[in-house]
Amino acid sequence: MIRVAAVGDIHMAPETRGALRPAFESLAGRADVLLLAGDLTRHGTAEEARVVAGEVRGLAVPVVAVLGNHDHHDERPGEVTAILEDSGARVLEGSGTVLSVGDTRVGVAGTKGFGGGFVGRSAGEFGEPLMKEFVRCSRRCADALRLALEELDEQGCDVRIALTHYSPVPETLAGEPLEIYPFLGSYLLAEAIDTAGADLAVHGHAHAGTEHGMTSGGVKVRNVAQPVIGRAFRVYHLPVHEPLTAGASGPAPN
Repeated sequence: MIRVAAVGDIHMAPETRGALRPAFESLAGRADVLLLAGDLTRHGTAEEARVVAGEVRGLAVPVVAVLGNHDHHDERPGEVTAILEDSGARVLEGSGTVLSVGDTRVGVAGTKGFGGGFVGRSAGEFGEPLMKEFVRCSRRCADALRLALEELDEQGCDVRIALTHYSPVPETLAGEPLEIYPFLGSYLLAEAIDTAGADLAVHGHAHAGTEHGMTSGGVKVRNVAQPVIGRAFRVYHLPVHEPLTAGASGPAPN
């Protein structure tokens, strides 16, 4: 059994320095990895990124992250990424990483993702150049996620996790105004996950959403935005060498 701790939308700033460190230090013996599902800062500044870095530096478990829209606001995502990686975190964007947990190879594929909406009510790649680029951005993110998941499979990972900021399904947005669903996620992410296969999909972004969802292909989806889970992180248990099916033991929170 692999234990996955996850949280998103922690929105750290200098005045919140140290707020999560005690909880993160308690991960030893409780989880095998900590996933950060984007919006780690408030405005994407280097100062805020250094606060996040201080929360995760030297933890007993590996830390894997994606950035969110807030982390792009200051238009320095590369600098934010560098600061986080200097603390030991692995920051993914259209890429994957393999973690060794005992004899188990755990693969995490990540992308920020983007909006666009969901089947039947989604934006189309038609019309003005800005609209076409909006949809193409979502498609590029989804294609990169699919390729990263497929590469993890080729590397013989026993467990594969898709980590995004934007949601792949509408179910985990329940509670948000319907009018903003197109800005909270895209069905293209779910298509990528179902095509490549995964044991779990984790995202944030939807503060008023719902924790539990599922892709049409049966991959369980968890919205781990901190306002949704109401704690420093949630832990999910993933079985190894067996399919993750409805009613199985994972992923279920402790």
